[in-house]
Parts: sequence; C-alpha cells; structure tokens
Amino acid sequence: MFELKNLSKYFGEVVANEDISLTINEGEILALLGENGSGKTTLMNMLAGLYYPDRGQIFLNGEEIVIKSPKDASSYGIGMIHQHFKLVDLLTAAENVILGLNKGFFLDMEKVEQEIKEVGEMYGFDIDPKKKVYNMTVSEKQSLEIIKVLYRGANLLILDEPTAVLTPQETKQLFKALRKLKERGKAIVLITHKMNEVLGVSDSIAVLRKGKLVKRLATKDANELMLAELMVGEKVSLNIKRSKVKDPVLRLEIRDLSVKNQYGKMVLDNVSFDAYGGEILGIAGISGSGQKELLEAIAGLQGTQKGSDITYYHPKHNEIKLIGKSPFQIKRLGISLSFVPEDRLGMGLVGSMGMVDNVLLRTYDETPNFYKNRKRAKKIAKAIKEELAVSTPSEETAVQTLSGGNVQKVLVGREIANNPIVFMTAYAVRGLDINTSYVIYDILNKQKEAGVAVIYVGEDLDVLLALSDKILVLSNGKISKPLDPKKVTKEEIGLLMTNKIEEELEK
Repeated sequence: MFELKNLSKYFGEVVANEDISLTINEGEILALLGENGSGKTTLMNMLAGLYYPDRGQIFLNGEEIVIKSPKDASSYGIGMIHQHFKLVDLLTAAENVILGLNKGFFLDMEKVEQEIKEVGEMYGFDIDPKKKVYNMTVSEKQSLEIIKVLYRGANLLILDEPTAVLTPQETKQLFKALRKLKERGKAIVLITHKMNEVLGVSDSIAVLRKGKLVKRLATKDANELMLAELMVGEKVSLNIKRSKVKDPVLRLEIRDLSVKNQYGKMVLDNVSFDAYGGEILGIAGISGSGQKELLEAIAGLQGTQKGSDITYYHPKHNEIKLIGKSPFQIKRLGISLSFVPEDRLGMGLVGSMGMVDNVLLRTYDETPNFYKNRKRAKKIAKAIKEELAVSTPSEETAVQTLSGGNVQKVLVGREIANNPIVFMTAYAVRGLDINTSYVIYDILNKQKEAGVAVIYVGEDLDVLLALSDKILVLSNGKISKPLDPKKVTKEEIGLLMTNKIEEELEK
C-alpha cells in the first residue's frame, strides 16, 4: 500500500530519521519498535503530515505522493491515533467525528450519528454517538479516535502507544478490533514498547535504533530477547530482580483519605492503607482513578477533605501528622520524602533550567547566603548524567530541550539523590528505553533494600507484578485490599481496575 524510500528528518544537528526505507502492506499489522528517541513517532508523523521530510519519497500504490499537512494525509487515506487523544471534551462523539469536515450548510446529525454507529458495529467498536467525551472511559475515547479516522476513509491506521493506559481486558478488545480491520484490508502500524503485545498481535516488526531502520522481520521469527537486543544494539537482561522483604517498618499510615478534584468530584473516597520501609507498594488503576491526587496529598500538594489522616513515622522521632502541611513545612520537619510526579516539566522540573539548577532547587534554602554553593549540585548532576546515561550536551543545558525519556532520568536521579525515607513515583519509566527502565527498576529495588518505603504507580501490569511486594488497585475513588503479586493475575487486577470483579466472579 505505502512505500517509504530513504525518508530522513533532522532537527538541527539531531538526526531523528535517516534514510529509512519501509513498506506498509494492505491487510497487515506492522509493529514499529525502538527505544525512546529512536525516531518511531517522527517517522509516522511524516506520514501523518505533521512533519515534512528533509529527504526521501513516499509512494501510495506505486505512485509518488507529497504529504504537507494532516489534511493531505487524510486525503490519501492515512489516519493517526496519537498517544494523547485529540478530542474536544465538551462535544459529543458524533460532533468530534465530523469536526472540520465539510458536510454542507444543512447538517443532518441523526444521519451522521447512524453512520458512526454503523462504522463502529462493522469493526467491533461499541460507541454511543450522543455521549459527551468528558463522560467517556479511556477505552471509549480511543475507540472514538479510531472511528473518527475510519469515518474519514482511512485505509492506513497509525496507533501510537495505544495500550499505555488500557486494562488487559480493554487491550484484548482493541486487538480483536485491529484484527477485524486487518481482515477488511486495512493496513495498521502499531508504535509500542510492549514486546509481549507486539508478538501477540502483529504480522511483522520493524526495529529502529538511533533514527535508522536496523531490521524488518516476520513476527513468527522473533522473540522478546532478540527484539530487545535489536533495539538497544547490545546484550540485555529482561529480568526484574525482586529482592526479599526483610524487617519491614511502618513509615506511612493513610486513614480515610478523601480528595475532591477541581470540579468537586470525589476522586479519593475514604482511602486507607499502610506503606512500609523495605517494601515496594504498587498502585494500579485506569488513568485518572486518583493516583495523581493520592501521591500529591501525601506530598502536601493536594487539599484533603475533613477526617483525612496521614501519619509519617520518623526513624528517630515520634509520628508526624502530614495533613494540612505544605511541602516546605514537611521538609522543615526533617521528613525525607521524594516524589517523582506524572507531569515531568509542569511539576517536577523547571524546563528553562539545566540539570545543575534543577538539582539546586532541592537544597537552595539550606544555605542562608545570597550566593548559593553550586559545587554539590554540579557533582550530583554529573553523577546522574553518568549513571543514568542522560543524553545532553552539558549539565547546564535547559532540560526542556531534552527528550521525554532524558527529562525523566534527570527527575528520578535528582529525587533519589535526596536519600529519601519514602520514595513515591508516578510512571517512573514512561518514555524510557528498555535498558534505562531496568536500571530504574534496579534503583527502586536498591531503595527498598536500604529500608526505603517505595510507592510505585505504574501502568504496565507485568512490571507491577514483577516488581511490587504488595499491590493496591484504585477504582472509582476506592482502594482494594492489599494483593499478593505472587497469587494474583493481571487479568484479575484489570477487572478490579474497571470495577467488574464481582460480576465476573458471579459468572
């Protein structure tokens, strides 16, 4: 269907893609694999009209085409479903689908809604055309994005990290729909980092490394270790070493924690649990289930409802109540608490500052002088750069110019350098390559072995099961009882995430 010949894209001196030649066939699911920053999304953005190639050609059914905009891409039957959905929350499903289309002066919404319903039924997507986007689940939003491009006549669907926030059950449903699309002759490109899913749904795999295509192979000839080595370019180990829990010590006691969001909705409803030093506590849940508010409430960044209680057990002093205290007050009380938030640049780091100044933000108030001693911050920044292999021209380069994965490395490294007693992280490896992800898992285990209470909010259930000593599931503001990762399956966790465990058990 499509052929890319010597496609290249440069951003200044940075090589995003160089001389990539690739075919995309009708009725095929092609998985596009590669480390963070390998050029996967950039390559597909050129097909989708978001970037224009600096060199190379694109052919459709043997004829050269020029794609200068998303409108051009759509006219050639290309539709891209981005990792972050492009939907208007206040509009209905049908209104989102026809937004920007020329449907004439008089619009028959009933006809449009019927057409959308028919497209959904044809490919196995259950969607209510009249439903507002803000009332939809993540899975429904993704289905809507796919229906949107199908309605516009897409024959090539590009999905960027489509399962990042889906439960195992929703992932299975998505893959079922993708197979139906394939059977009807559609071409599908799947950008992902989850190799087990690649092996389960794709027909062929293309692996990128440092902007170049290193191999194209049939899925039946591949395995996880081989793909990891192709992505990284060297031998890798894919084992998460979970060390045994030794002498756990109570560090945090959360009781009846309730939090409302900015719209007045209760996102945490009487949540209670304990976190122990020497353990990794995994938190699972569909995106937006209260994970963000939970960690922010503990860190003193989120207001709580009356009756909420968070007690911190200091290694040398008595317990300290955290409710009502700001992050500054918490620090002044000698509480060593580190937090890696979901929003790296919005909350975690100052984008216009380099690594050194971002490290200095942690300790600038510890010296009374106007002139701050940057020597220690420089030393820490240099250690983070070397140990986590941060790709940056220097420790003074503004972190906002770095890739998402490198930004995350800087943030995780800085917080660990703070020698925490409680370490909380939301999606610590999102956007990181395989090697660095396993370095982070190893760091978390080392923190645990040092007696730190680690709270790990993650989206990859396989990793949660392999890394955590206990797992809690957040759903509709409620929290489950602690689960033993050795005795629970990811399917059971997925049911708890969608609040369907009871009805499934009844069946």
